[in-house]
Amino acid sequence: MTRFAHDQFAKEYLEELLAPFGEVKAPRRVAGEVREIDVWFAPNTPTNSPPEALGLLGRLAATPALFEPFRNAA
Repeated sequence: MTRFAHDQFAKEYLEELLAPFGEVKAPRRVAGEVREIDVWFAPNTPTNSPPEALGLLGRLAATPALFEPFRNAA
């Protein structure tokens, strides 16, 4: 559970956008120190052409990736 509404929204939004293109896990525990990443994504199949509809996010999601949404509170 997250303390900030924006963080929860960003995780859910990324999950919905990326789900048709591969495996999404939000949140996902990371081995080592007790840490947790916001969103883990692994594409269904490695591809040279990322989903055009997602723009930059599609290019980032062409390979397995970690996403950490950030909101500047200032």
